[in-house]
Order: sequence, then C-alpha cells, then structure tokens
Amino acid sequence: MTASADNSFDRSDRVTPTAEARSLEATYKVEAGLQGDIFPAFVNYASLRSPEQRSWGAVTVTISNPSDSSTRQRVSVIIPGWSEEEVQFAEIPAKTTRKLIFAPTFHQKLFENREIAAATAKISISDNAGRQLYRGTVPVRLRAAQDMFWGERFKYAPFIASWVTPHDTRIEQILSRAKELVPGRRLPGYEEWKSAAEQEKSTFVQARAIYSALQQQGVSYVKSSLTFGTHQETSQRIRTPRESIAQNSANCIDGAVLFASAFENLGMEPLVVLVPGHAYVGVKVAEKSDRYLYIDTAMTGRVPFEQSVKIADQGLSRYMPSQITRISIAQAREQGIYPMPLTR
Repeated sequence: MTASADNSFDRSDRVTPTAEARSLEATYKVEAGLQGDIFPAFVNYASLRSPEQRSWGAVTVTISNPSDSSTRQRVSVIIPGWSEEEVQFAEIPAKTTRKLIFAPTFHQKLFENREIAAATAKISISDNAGRQLYRGTVPVRLRAAQDMFWGERFKYAPFIASWVTPHDTRIEQILSRAKELVPGRRLPGYEEWKSAAEQEKSTFVQARAIYSALQQQGVSYVKSSLTFGTHQETSQRIRTPRESIAQNSANCIDGAVLFASAFENLGMEPLVVLVPGHAYVGVKVAEKSDRYLYIDTAMTGRVPFEQSVKIADQGLSRYMPSQITRISIAQAREQGIYPMPLTR
C-alpha cells in the first residue's frame, strides 16, 4: 500500500563498520501516502492533528533500534515547493521500533492543484550531536484537490465533509438570493423557540428557497466525475460548491455538498447520503427531531422542489439500510474533519 524509499546512509566520512556493528545500527523505512498518492483532503485533516493523534499522514518514517541502548533522533520531512518542513524528535528505546507520522503544512498551491502532480518528499535524520544518520527521498503523487478517496465500502466517507464549505462567499450569495424567496425575507435556521412542527414547516420552506435560488442561478446536472491515477474504482472527482456555482454545473455528489454547505451555514444539520451509484442530501427537519428532509439534488434546474423531494424518498425506499451510507456533517466536524482551505 505504500511507496518505500531506499534505506541507504550518508556516511562517507566514516570508516566502514564491521558486519556486527552494522547489525546494531538503526534502520529506516519511509512510506508515502496511499501507495504513493497524497490526497489533499486527508493531509489537511492530518495536519490539523498532533503527531500523536494521527493514524496516517503524508509520510511515515519507521525507525528500528536493534541496539542495547536507547537513541534520540531528529527527523525532518519536507516536500519542496509544496509544504513547510515538519520536525519531530523521537526517543527509540533499545530493541524497539517506532513509527513517526508526518503531515507537514501544505501551501495553498496544493489546494489549487487540479491534476496529479509529481513531487519528492525529502527525509533527513540526525542524532543529538547533529550527525546525519539518514538522508533520503521518496517520490509522491499529489492528487488533485477535487479527488475524493472513498476506500473499500466507503471507509473514508466522512471525509466528504471536507467539501462542505459553509463560509464560502458563493454560498453566502446563494443564501442572500434565497432569503428573497421566503415570506419575511428570512432564513432563520431552526429557531429553538418554535415547536417541532413549526421548525419542520420552516425547514421545508428554507430548503425550497435554496433549491429555487440555485435554479435561478442556472445550476443543473453535469456528470464530470472522472479522475486519474490509482484507486480509480474507489475514488472520484468532486466539485467544490464554489466551482458548482461558478460553472452552473453539479452532479449528484457535487449538489449534495453544495446544499449541505448552505444548510450548515444556517446552523442546520445536513447529511450526505450515498446509495449505489447515486447521492442525496438530507437536512434534519427540526433541532430535536430524528427525521430528515431528503432532496435529489441532481434534479436541480430540471423539476420543481417538491418533485425532487418525492424522487429522493422513492429512490431511498428502494435500498436496504445496509446499502445506504449516511454521513452526518456535524459528526464529521466532531471528528476534526473541516473544510479544505478555500481556493481563490
């Protein structure tokens, strides 16, 4: 699953050690991304977590210490032209192996990248005295910022929340247009002082206004989900909401994250719902309800709002619960999955 670097050492200034001495030296293994692929949504998430909290990142360095004494080492990782340098200090006890996970802060350039780009990760390791113990590189493929990796059986589905961007100015503009389409010119979210029935009625009105505003904008269905590289069966290209609005084009998953962005902006609780070959958006009908209003966003610009709701309900009714993946954006936020940095 990973791309490994050559474990050669830069020790030209030293006498060649004996075989016994070499057997007691630390060894290093370097791995990058998912089979060498680095997905922007994933590294954005990992870079916001401390090294101890990470389960994966952009580069993993495994250090094995076969000697009888512990060693302290300084490890640095950088992807020149794409990231800052990240440095970690590791204490490796005698006869143990330790894995260090790196997710250096990437430049905005990564989140503006639209195709697979080749790059090189540079790794440097030294001891307490500053003596270099290891220096190497590993090739990486930087995936387009629009590339989503679902994993087998949608293992990584919660990362779709990276595409839900409630603070984008384009979302604000759509909501500004939508408020003109409701009585009182207000989009108030749930309003906790209302009864559950009143909140549900208001949610329907607000969702219809957002749908109508996007229709007026000219947004309608264009598939455009092709991506390149490895993992083609478990990854796809997804437009950000600002791209969908700027291009007036959105497929089902594009539309789902677009509507979810608008609902989250209003303090409501959206879901992205996946079924085989299709996606819907849902929004909780009332703050303390367990019921959702579902919309087939692929119908935007093609049928009235009420019909898109009916189509979503009919579509979901065809599947067993085990075939439906519901991703709560609120739960994804609790897990630390935030929007990717917005491109200009």
